[in-house]
Amino acid sequence: MTVALQVSIPQRTYEFARGDNITIPCSFKPKNPVNDLVIISWLAEADKPGEPEVSVLTSYSTGVLDISDRYEGRASLEQDLAKGVANLKLSSIGLQDNRLFDCRVAIPKDDKGQLADTTRLVVLVAPSVPVCKIDGKAEYFQDISLTCQSEEGSPLPTYKWQGYDVRNMPRAPAPKTTDKDGVLSLFNLTMESSGYYVCTSTNKIRSAKCNLTLSVMPRECTMRVSSGGVVVGVLVLLIILIYCCCCRKKDKAEEYAMGVPEGEEFHDDKPVVNGEDRQTRSKEGDDEDHPPKIADRRDQYKERSEKDYDDRRSDYDDRREHHDDRRSDYDDRRSDHDDRREHHDDRREHHDDRRSDYDDRRSDYDDRREHHDDRRDQDDRYSDRRDRYDRDRVYDERSDGGRYSDRYDEPYDDRDRPPSVPANKPAKPSKNRID
Repeated sequence: MTVALQVSIPQRTYEFARGDNITIPCSFKPKNPVNDLVIISWLAEADKPGEPEVSVLTSYSTGVLDISDRYEGRASLEQDLAKGVANLKLSSIGLQDNRLFDCRVAIPKDDKGQLADTTRLVVLVAPSVPVCKIDGKAEYFQDISLTCQSEEGSPLPTYKWQGYDVRNMPRAPAPKTTDKDGVLSLFNLTMESSGYYVCTSTNKIRSAKCNLTLSVMPRECTMRVSSGGVVVGVLVLLIILIYCCCCRKKDKAEEYAMGVPEGEEFHDDKPVVNGEDRQTRSKEGDDEDHPPKIADRRDQYKERSEKDYDDRRSDYDDRREHHDDRRSDYDDRRSDHDDRREHHDDRREHHDDRRSDYDDRRSDYDDRREHHDDRRDQDDRYSDRRDRYDRDRVYDERSDGGRYSDRYDEPYDDRDRPPSVPANKPAKPSKNRID
């Protein structure tokens, strides 16, 4: 007999793979071996910190077993009150069972000692394929982060990044680079930061990998702002130069038109220089025979304007005559082109005539060829008839009078024999006969 109640679980941690059917052992030793009432309870850790524990089941020595709705059909109790056994059985465990479990025993009048014990259930799940992403813009002199995260994995996987250069060779990270909890931080990017990056997610079951390619590019915003500022500056400078040139030409045109020397102004047909009156008449006095100089200048301007107009008019007439000469030359060239075109048409007609003559000659040749074929057919028929005649005829010296020999190719020569006289023909009288 013990002094007080003792509840114990052999191990602090139990590891099982996801989907397994498991048993978490729990034993107790009461102060008295026989008790009228024994209550055994299994509790699970809350989903969130600060919340109450989740009840799995409660068993009474009277035979009543109460299982919570969350574990209905998956939880059961293996108990033996005499031996002090109160084991929890779970089927088809998953990640939701990855938590702490408490085994508690309550016996009236035996409430001293160790009334409960705790263990952790670790559901082993291989890490899923992690997802690699780039947070930030991969541009020169920027800071970015490469993230790597597996949705599943128990125990929680650890992450490690490895960089490779453009030649697919491993390289050491830059001095300020940090790699923590699947986040690789890169600072002050340069061209050398470009390359191939691989993240490995690992726990005690197995590992999984993901990768990405980093291409560091020039900063588009900076380039656009710089180029835009240069263009705007050039346009402003060009506008100022054009404005200054226009103003200068306008001032010169006004001075040339008015004929006013620099520093003079006109007031009531009298020039004033530096606020003082200037005599525009001769020393002989202001009379009608000596008009003011302003009239002379106006006359000079009028003469110069008329002379410039006449010169420009004559130049325009010369250019117009030159244009007429060029136009007449163009007409001549056009007529020459028409003559050449007519000559080309004549040559084309002559070519058509020759072609038609060639067609006539070709048709005549076809007619002659057909006639030759007809004659050839006749010769063939004659040869057939001759062969047939040679086979059927029998040369007999007695019947033919020896005109032909036994062989067909040795004809009889009767030029030295006198012609035979038929039997019914009268004999020719002799010339020497005297009646």
